[in-house]
Amino acid sequence: MAEREISQSRLYEWLTGDEDSRMCRDIADEACQEQPRNFFLHLFAALGNKLADELSSARLVLPWLLGVIGAPLWMVGLLVPIRESGALLPQLFVAGFIRLKPQRKWVWVAGGCLQALAAAMLALLALFGQGGLGGALVLVTLVALSLARGLSSIATKDVLGKTIAKRRRGNLMGWSGSVAGAVTLAAGGALMLFEDRPGELALAVLLGIAAFGWALNALCAARIKETPGAVEGGENAWSSIKLGLRLLRDDRDFLHFNLSRALLLASALALPYVALLGQQQSGTKLGGLGVLIVVSGLAGMVASPVWGKRSDASSRRVLRDSGLGAAACCLLGASIAWLPGEWTATVWPYALVYALLVIVHAGVRLGRKTYLVDMAGQDRRALYVALSNTITGAMMLLVGGATGLLAHWLGTDWLLVMLAAMALAAAASAARLPEVE
Repeated sequence: MAEREISQSRLYEWLTGDEDSRMCRDIADEACQEQPRNFFLHLFAALGNKLADELSSARLVLPWLLGVIGAPLWMVGLLVPIRESGALLPQLFVAGFIRLKPQRKWVWVAGGCLQALAAAMLALLALFGQGGLGGALVLVTLVALSLARGLSSIATKDVLGKTIAKRRRGNLMGWSGSVAGAVTLAAGGALMLFEDRPGELALAVLLGIAAFGWALNALCAARIKETPGAVEGGENAWSSIKLGLRLLRDDRDFLHFNLSRALLLASALALPYVALLGQQQSGTKLGGLGVLIVVSGLAGMVASPVWGKRSDASSRRVLRDSGLGAAACCLLGASIAWLPGEWTATVWPYALVYALLVIVHAGVRLGRKTYLVDMAGQDRRALYVALSNTITGAMMLLVGGATGLLAHWLGTDWLLVMLAAMALAAAASAARLPEVE
């Protein structure tokens, strides 16, 4: 057992570049002693979560599910808003509840188990669902899955802040993103082997594996060694809202961060439109979508460790640089759409832009997570995360709806130009944030 612990510590030190795994900042001494073990549990939990996310994707798998069971077309348009905002909007309301728990990992475990059950329900619907009723049950199940995702999200970040020291969190998330990129690559390769539309059994298998991924996530979370934290200051939902509004009023840096984060939504909003341009060239065949998934996996494998190390040095600069990169990718995608020639009539140039944008978006995600965890003090980290996520969820509904209307009026190419301007504003805002590392 001792030899195993030594090997684990050495592997941890190699992955993080840490010469001494027992040197910690911002966490308790007991947590510091368990840091190498917890690091790998966080890593495998993130792997299960990402595997499940990809195989139940609201942008890819669930639209096929609705199509296979014969659900009305209008239901497809509700998938992404439910998936994203459902996970973010309620978080402020559960922050006070989580605060009352000395060990927050059990909230994480509960969220993982609920997501596993929801994915298993979706697998059953792939086999037995039919028509409008089946589609309605898919949407209801997706609401439950998204709410459980939000529960896990806030608890995960709080447990991360208690178990992994500063200047190691970005590294952990970077390696998690790299491993998750490999999983995405494998999933995309498998999907490319399917016909134009996978059958009910294939979808049920994919969603069953997603359920396994969330079960793995919950199991790893349960095994994390978390020292009990302070429970003072727990709030009910209304008190959390009032406290959150006071934080936005009094903590100007936190308000500034949320403004930058809202503007950085440009990278997330641009991804499906770049993919749409590629789909318009490749038709509805799954091969073109598989190409985008594969390049997404490759880009995630390459980008995440680099962004993770940079985030530990300065997450502010990562936010600034990823905003600039998002603007460049949006302009490049629009330019290709305007250029003549046969080479623009294939999926490949858009796949390249998509890969670059995935790299940039990985920087946005890692930078904002690291910045938020590091800027928030230990006593109010859960509230900061919940409030920021709730604000982002509301902004996603508003900005996402507005971009949909603009895409309808202006076309995808000009929408990308507008998102490029939004990303430039994000870079300018992020450049003025204070350093927190």
